[in-house]
Amino acid sequence: MTQTLHIIGGGMAGAEAAWQAANMGVPVVIHEMRPAVGTFAHRTGSLAEMVCSNSFRSDDDEQNAVGLLHWEMRAANGLIMQTADQHALPAGGALAVDRDPFAETVTARLRAHPLVRVEPGEIAELPDSGHWIIATGPLTSGALADAIAAETGREALAFFDAIAPIVHFDSVDLSKAWFQSRYDKGETEEQRTAYLNCPMDRDTYEAFIDALLAAHKAEFKPGETAGYFDGCLPIEVMAERGRETLRHGPMKPVGLTNPHQPDVKAHAIVQLRRDNALGTLYNIVGFQTKMKYGAQTEVLRMIPGLENARFARLGGIHRNTFLNSPTLLDGEMRLRSRPHVRFAGQITGVEGYVESAAMGLLAGRLAASEILGRPVSAPPPETATGALVTHITGGAEAKTFQPMNVNFGLFPPVDLKGGRRNRPARYKAYTDRAKAAWQDWLGHFTVGKAAE
Repeated sequence: MTQTLHIIGGGMAGAEAAWQAANMGVPVVIHEMRPAVGTFAHRTGSLAEMVCSNSFRSDDDEQNAVGLLHWEMRAANGLIMQTADQHALPAGGALAVDRDPFAETVTARLRAHPLVRVEPGEIAELPDSGHWIIATGPLTSGALADAIAAETGREALAFFDAIAPIVHFDSVDLSKAWFQSRYDKGETEEQRTAYLNCPMDRDTYEAFIDALLAAHKAEFKPGETAGYFDGCLPIEVMAERGRETLRHGPMKPVGLTNPHQPDVKAHAIVQLRRDNALGTLYNIVGFQTKMKYGAQTEVLRMIPGLENARFARLGGIHRNTFLNSPTLLDGEMRLRSRPHVRFAGQITGVEGYVESAAMGLLAGRLAASEILGRPVSAPPPETATGALVTHITGGAEAKTFQPMNVNFGLFPPVDLKGGRRNRPARYKAYTDRAKAAWQDWLGHFTVGKAAE
């Protein structure tokens, strides 16, 4: 009888790992502590719940590394990408999803799979035997985090992640805001108008920065440190780094023309992106914040068009935990001291929904292959998935290891000259090479038919 694969955590990584292993014929048990044991950020007990942005970022599989990761997961029959495509929202060249139906569909498909069982309850200790994947994400429970720290003899690294506010669309003043994707990007009119834009002149921007810097912020507990990940900095932290930082980040005014004042160039622009299929909710793009709730409403209503904004959810901040994977995991994501335990998802030091799901896909396939007696090595570093796992399990410098999004800097270089002018050809060379290598790697698996 085939042994069972146990997965702790039903987020993006755990859900994808379960799907991949079950479709290879391996029985799977997902151990999920929610909703009995909640977290700061989660609202439901659904699997694969999206707690921050609703964006999977760029869907360009020829010129963008995360788009390439999308392509690899689709080629591998990935549940997360199938479901994201099913519940996609207009987002220009990006892939954004309707978060609640997305999580509900992932949950329903896994619960309907004949080889998947979801067991509620918290796992507080590292297992002594069996086949396990720990995919508890950045909000790993305190008890399990303590058990991991005790086993490894090292303290888990930590940083703080912030959540962006969500606004009710009918409270936005459309006499000031307008619909447009940056540079009119997108193949359809809906995609080219996927974002709401709120312009600021110089005086408004300067007043906004002053208020942001003066606002009351969430305080840290004794012994906590604010080691933020640069890809998810709170807006007030960006403002502290320089008054112009936001204008060159989430508030950059390029590629947009205000139809209300077409001859006036905005000094800064705040963008909002649709957060649900009905178009009733919009999240403020790149506006993660640790301001206290009262301060948030005051400061955010200084944005033209949001003076009377009603918030479906205000921003927040929570502690994220991840491993020093280069020292603790082998090249197949196994804990060196307990090789029957694999790790997957954000806890391994990848950042982002897509990267987390990709590590779940990989861990699920590697674990299932081992259980079936047909072990397969990790994919080559020329692939997006392989580049990520190579980075976190040995390619990164352990002393300075930080969470990482997928990017072409993690790939072995391509022999193509031409500098910045030849960047499109170079990126295409990366993605063409990766797709061929990924298809070759997938050919090593015997995968059963997915449950419908």
